[in-house]
Amino acid sequence: MQLQGKTAIVTGASSGIGAAAARIFAAEGARVVLGARRGDALEALAQDVRAAGGEAAWLAGDVRDEAFAAALVRLACTRFGGLDAAFNNAGITGALGPVPQMARPDWEEVLEVNLTAAFLAAKHQIPALLARGGGSLVFTSSFVGQGIGLPGMAAYAAAKAGLAGLVQVLAAEHGAAGLRANALLPGGTMTPMAGTDPAFHAAVRGMHALGRMAAPEEIARAALFLVSDQSSFVTGSALYADGGNAIFKMPPPAEAAQGAGA
Repeated sequence: MQLQGKTAIVTGASSGIGAAAARIFAAEGARVVLGARRGDALEALAQDVRAAGGEAAWLAGDVRDEAFAAALVRLACTRFGGLDAAFNNAGITGALGPVPQMARPDWEEVLEVNLTAAFLAAKHQIPALLARGGGSLVFTSSFVGQGIGLPGMAAYAAAKAGLAGLVQVLAAEHGAAGLRANALLPGGTMTPMAGTDPAFHAAVRGMHALGRMAAPEEIARAALFLVSDQSSFVTGSALYADGGNAIFKMPPPAEAAQGAGA
């Protein structure tokens, strides 16, 4: 029970990595506070957590709304007595396309959801964490913008790369008070965001040294490591859980065929 007696906020908890993390955190003893836009999905997840013997509270809202960031912290403190960790996982891919054709509202939406929302979360979570003697902040970043650049994803890459800089500053500002901050960089993961196109999934699998995509639970367990005391000397880091994406380069088809026949 790595999180026994602790309270953790999970955003983007209605599906995918966030939902998997909420279940795993609760199974490890955490009281979880769930945040996302879809209240029906959060309520169903909270019921599942309780049915399994865990404790959960939920609140629907938009992570771009500072009042929502504050309300999640307030819920953790009033319902469960404080806050020990947060997995700020909510994010969007946004509109894709080359920079010259990108509309400014599309650029701004992606940065607001993926980066500004992280700032708002940290702004309100940090005082509550420090009131409990420190804790752990984890933000879902990406291999895009850190390990590789993908055409058409400038806004997403910029926002996710910005999270790496944010956690470094948070770690430096609050480390002496016992607070740790880290970014988690998943590889391709089978979530609703990945869609249902088999050809796309095949292309994504080919970008990873392991030759496959992750299950949401695999990324959630990496988040568990960063949230728990198992990572007590890890802060200011960008942790890859990417199936070897950052170190892997697919050979051209001709070279691959030659290698297979050698």
